[in-house]
Formats: sequence, structure tokens, C-alpha cells
Amino acid sequence: MKPLCGAALLLLLCAVVCAQDNRCICEKNKRVTNCRLENGVCRCDSIGSPGVSVNCHTLTPKCLLMKAEVMGSKSGRREKPKDAFEDTDGLYDPECENTGVFKAKQCNGTTCWCVNTAGVRRTDKQDADLKCSQLVRTMWIIIEMKHAESNAPLNDESLKRFFKETISKRYMLNRRYIADVLYEKPYITIDLKQNSSEKSFGDVDIADVAYYFEKDVKGDSVFHNNQLNVSIDNKMLNFEKIAVYYVDEIPPEFSMKSLTPGLIAVIVVVIIAIVTAIVVLVLTRRRKGKYVKAEVKEMNEMHRGLNA
Repeated sequence: MKPLCGAALLLLLCAVVCAQDNRCICEKNKRVTNCRLENGVCRCDSIGSPGVSVNCHTLTPKCLLMKAEVMGSKSGRREKPKDAFEDTDGLYDPECENTGVFKAKQCNGTTCWCVNTAGVRRTDKQDADLKCSQLVRTMWIIIEMKHAESNAPLNDESLKRFFKETISKRYMLNRRYIADVLYEKPYITIDLKQNSSEKSFGDVDIADVAYYFEKDVKGDSVFHNNQLNVSIDNKMLNFEKIAVYYVDEIPPEFSMKSLTPGLIAVIVVVIIAIVTAIVVLVLTRRRKGKYVKAEVKEMNEMHRGLNA
């Protein structure tokens, strides 16, 4: 009997040890659950996406990150390209494919819209009959940051080197997709470019990189206990704002209805100014015409008086 009890205890101990050995921490995504080692790879279930697991050795697709965040909290610069646009909607509960990419059509109740591969709305919001024929690729992402006032000037080359190394190492992005890092004090602009024809299998997507980076800069890192510290030549750098612009392979399809109230107000003011200028010009010409006619009439009367 004792040997049997000993064997059972040994099996139980082995099961506990094996279970502990099978656990892992997802260093690149804290919004996961049920993490385990599978063939030496740490895989976890993405919160809010039942049945979808993520590989913790690489970046998690942005769609799954947004889904997890919603479920967890319900809550002189360079001119931009003509078709570049910002994300004006912010966080929403997205529909994701099993691969983690966004579905081309997203809806909130009976209101629907089309998105790009970054999950950013690229059409006006319409009813459920809206057709989104394809998921349009975001080929160029522009990250623009404004840093807080610095006591000492920043070295341009050191700054560029820091961001290129950080993006390639921390976010695992191939350096060939980092098109440029531009410094125009106090603005730092990072260009990430990745055409569908250039993206190789296994390459992380620039949309995922931009999302991770934006969260890092805002102090809400997705990484597990691994905050990003921006230090240029041993000088800590803090940021006041960050904006992300998207350029798709096919231009977005926004109508006048989607313009912001501020822009609409500016357009209205310009139109009123033009109309006012035209009215003033017409009235001025009419008055001038009446004056010329009166002057000609008086000259004719004087001429007849002299001839009388």
C-alpha cells in the first residue's frame, strides 16, 4: 500500500512541476491569458478573442490588441502627403479574422464603415448595407511626436540612431521598413513604409509596430513590465503629444460629411468672404457707372448751352 501511495505522490509532484515548467510570461503582450509553452514557444490566448492564440515571441496583431483593450476597459513641420489621414475614432471593438487581421468591414450596431490593415476608418459611416470589397493595405505610416522642452540640444544623429535601433530591436521590424527619422525641433517624425509586395512572410506589420510604439510613448505599454525609456546621449526625453497618420495603397473615400466642424467652419468663412468681395465689387462698379453716366449727361447739356 505504501509503495502505491508513494508512486501516486510522485506522479502528483511531477504533474505540478510539469505544469509549472509549461507556464510562461508573454513579454510582448500583457493583455493575454492562459499562457503555456508549445514546442518551446510561449503561446497565450488573446483576451476578447476566444480560440485565438498569439505567439509571444513576436508582436501581436493590432486588431487583437484593440479587441483585448476594449474588453478590459470598456471605457514648422513637414507637410503631410495629400491622402494621409488620422484615426479620428480611437478605440472600438473590432471584428478580427482568425489570423488576427482586421475584417474589411467593421460595425457598431447598425452603423458600419470600411477600414484599412491598420484598422483605421477610411470611409464615411453608413448603414449595414455598406460593401467593403477588400481590406486596403496601409503602406506608409507617419509617426509625429513633439518632445517637451530640453535643457540641452539633442544630437540629430544620436536621436535617429536611437529610434532606428529601438524600432528594429524592441518591435522586431526589419530596418528596410524604417524609411526615415526626421528631427525638426521639437518634432520627431518617423516614416514606416511597407508595400504588400515588399512584406515577406514572417515580417511584423508596420501597423502593429506603430500601435505598440504609440502605446509605449503614452505610458501604456503593451509589453509585460517593460516600459520604454527614451534616452538620447543619457538625456531622458519626455513627449507632450503624438500623432499617427496613415497612407493607404488606395486613397480613402471620405465625403464632405466626414469633415471636422472646424474645417467646415473655415470653408464657410472663406465662401462668405468670397461672396462679400463679389458683392462689393459689383456695387462699386454700378456706382462708378452711374457717376460716369451723370458726368456725360452734364457735359452734353453744357455743350448744347454753348451752341445755343
